[in-house]
Amino acid sequence: MRSTRLAGLLGAAIRQQRQSRELSQCELAQLAGVSQAAVARIESGNRAPSIAVLEALLAAMDVQLVVGVEPLDAHLDARIDDLAARPLAERIDKLGLDELLDRLTDVPQVITGSTAALLQGAPVPVEALEIALRWQDSKPFTRWLEANYGQRWNARWGEFGGVWLEPEEPGEHRWSTRYGEVRATMCDELPETIEVQHGGRIYRVVPLVELELTEPRAGELLRRYRDRQAASGG
Repeated sequence: MRSTRLAGLLGAAIRQQRQSRELSQCELAQLAGVSQAAVARIESGNRAPSIAVLEALLAAMDVQLVVGVEPLDAHLDARIDDLAARPLAERIDKLGLDELLDRLTDVPQVITGSTAALLQGAPVPVEALEIALRWQDSKPFTRWLEANYGQRWNARWGEFGGVWLEPEEPGEHRWSTRYGEVRATMCDELPETIEVQHGGRIYRVVPLVELELTEPRAGELLRRYRDRQAASGG
C-alpha cells in the first residue's frame, strides 16, 4: 500500500511503542517474524503495513490497535485550542528554547517556522527549534552538532542516526542533539527579522507575514488558527 496520512500515523505509533520498550528495529522484526527492512519502511511512513503484519508487530510488543474515527485533522484543531488556552510564557518555557539557543550563539541564525510563530503569540504546535542558517555557516554548525552529540534524521530508517551530519549532504535538515531537536532552513542570506521579547529575553524571529509566504507548514497552521478564530467569532 502506498504512503498515506494513515501510513504515517501507523508508522509513528509503531516507532513510539518500539522506542518506549528500548527495542531496535532488528529486535522488533525478530519478535514479530518480519524483516528489519519492513519495520523501517513502516516506521518511515513510506508504506502502510498489511493488517497481518500490523497485528504481528503490535502483538510482539503486547499492545493492540484501537480504531476510531473523527473529523479530518480534529486532533490538530484540539491541540491548537489547548495551546490557545495556555499562557504564552508557559508554552515557551515548556519548549526549553533558551537552553538550546544559549548554546547556539557561535552559529549565526534566526528563528523561523512554527517556533517563530509561537514567539509572536500564535498557538501553533512546535515540535523542535526551527532556525534559518546560511550555507556559509554550515561548517561551524556541523562542528557544533559534533560537540553536542548530534544525529541527523534518517528518512530511510525513520529515526535519527546513520547518515552524515553535514547540511551539504542529501537529506532533511533535521537533527537531534543533547539539548533538543533542531530543524534548519538553509539559505544564502538570513531573512529579515523582527525582535520580540519574553521574560526579559529578546528573540530575533521571522515575522508572521513572511512565514506565511515562505514556510508552508507554519503558514498552514497560521491560516488554520485564523479560520478557527473567525468561525468562533474571536
